[in-house]
Amino acid sequence: MTMVVTEPCFGCKYTDCVVVCPCDCFREGESMLFIFPDDCIDCEACVAECPVSAIYYEDNVPEPWKEYIALNREMSAICPPIVEKKSPLCG
Repeated sequence: MTMVVTEPCFGCKYTDCVVVCPCDCFREGESMLFIFPDDCIDCEACVAECPVSAIYYEDNVPEPWKEYIALNREMSAICPPIVEKKSPLCG
């Protein structure tokens, strides 16, 4: 299992979560962040840091956002890693 970035991140892309990840699991897409599931240790450190409540444990992703589980797996494999905080797209 893994943590999953969902819909609230789209268009905002806050990176507060990135700097607390002990495994550097985050990947940066054009409009949102993704978590590379093979490296995630499910520590949940990122959950509390997300100002838009976009990160969920895979089993707890709300039904309307279930497609983000596969999207994170797919996009995290092709997007570059991000390990430093950047300015968000919104806010």
